[in-house]
Amino acid sequence: MKYTILGGGLSALSLAYFLEQNNTTEEILIIEKEEKLGGLCRSFNIKGINYDIGPHIIFSKNEEILGFMNELLKDNVEKHRRSNRIIYDKKFIQYPFENDLSKLPKHKLDYCLNSFLYNPYENYNPQSMLQFFLKTFGEGITNTYLRPYNEKIWKFDPAYMDTQMVERIPKPPKEDIIKSTKGETVDGYLHQLYFTYPKQEGMEALIKAFISKLSNKTKFILNSKIDKITKQNEVFNIETSSGNFEAEKIISTIPLNYLCGIYQNCPLEIKNASSNLKHNSIIICIFNVKKDYAKDNYAFMISDKNVIFHRISKLDFMGESYHIKNTVTYMAEITYRKNDLYDKMTNDEIIKKAAEGLKTIGFIDNEEDINFYDIKRFEYAYVIYDIKHKINTKKIREYFEKENILTNGRFGSFEYLNMDAVINQSKMLAEKINSLI
Repeated sequence: MKYTILGGGLSALSLAYFLEQNNTTEEILIIEKEEKLGGLCRSFNIKGINYDIGPHIIFSKNEEILGFMNELLKDNVEKHRRSNRIIYDKKFIQYPFENDLSKLPKHKLDYCLNSFLYNPYENYNPQSMLQFFLKTFGEGITNTYLRPYNEKIWKFDPAYMDTQMVERIPKPPKEDIIKSTKGETVDGYLHQLYFTYPKQEGMEALIKAFISKLSNKTKFILNSKIDKITKQNEVFNIETSSGNFEAEKIISTIPLNYLCGIYQNCPLEIKNASSNLKHNSIIICIFNVKKDYAKDNYAFMISDKNVIFHRISKLDFMGESYHIKNTVTYMAEITYRKNDLYDKMTNDEIIKKAAEGLKTIGFIDNEEDINFYDIKRFEYAYVIYDIKHKINTKKIREYFEKENILTNGRFGSFEYLNMDAVINQSKMLAEKINSLI
């Protein structure tokens, strides 16, 4: 094959699509280790309810990409108004946190307001996520919500994370913070206020739509784990669990650190840089319960460290296809890393702790309210932007580009990319590849 793409998720399929659109003469091979395509955009089914690996939604500031995604889904798409909340002391606080401070206890409210208005950090140039929060929001909002929530989701101290995740967050005007303490809330992050989602099949519907657009020039090898890649005379030999393949050009969407481990030409300096790349894994727990305490809301963020999950989403919010009569279905997310305490817990122990969390936040009265549950683990979920991330990824990706291996996608490039950014990256990469032909 002219082009061999490692991995079969959204980045691989969208790249194959754009390569086909711009160049109809070349053949493409996609090698995927799982039994079906989709990567982090796969969906799963329990009792007729489809669920994703986290609460995926379709939105973008990029109007071209947003229109393209919705057009791919054709009639299988529905618009929703986002309604996210933060659960603090069993109260529903409007997201983002700083827009609804009046619901806090008075001593917390005063702490947040005073430290925002008289902020000793606002003239510093932040070098870390924590410094950014302190500069932008002050100690009160940072220590009451932002710091504990980010410690919980990342399992990593924000003092050692850079600002890539947060640098685009605007500093709220003092007038808005004062209004917030008086109960005058406004909608935050307006570009995310409305989003779309497939009416049926979960987010895997988008994956199926991409596949349906590909011609027979794109071939798939599934259930095929890549074990080793060698290069000789400008030709790559890819050894997999289902046989060996030769490739002239490789585009890798598999995790960058894994690629460094299987590429036999990889020098020690690059391997050392890859060993310092950090990511989180995720546990997805599905609970179908008897009563609906979430009201007309979709996702809830929980900073309370006594609750095992950092976010819980109401699947019924997405429409009738995601609802079982007289019940409500929730997705709880738990991040972890290899060898930490959550990694070592059994699935039964995780479910028990998650059920306790549901009771703590007031979503069930007791465990008898749970009708059924499901649990799945995924090794690669979130890229962690630690303070050495930019240096390490730049060094690794530049090395592979010299080796004629291009990288693409969230873990292929080791960047925290949403679906729209992945598709846009694929589009630009396909244009770059075709310009070189």
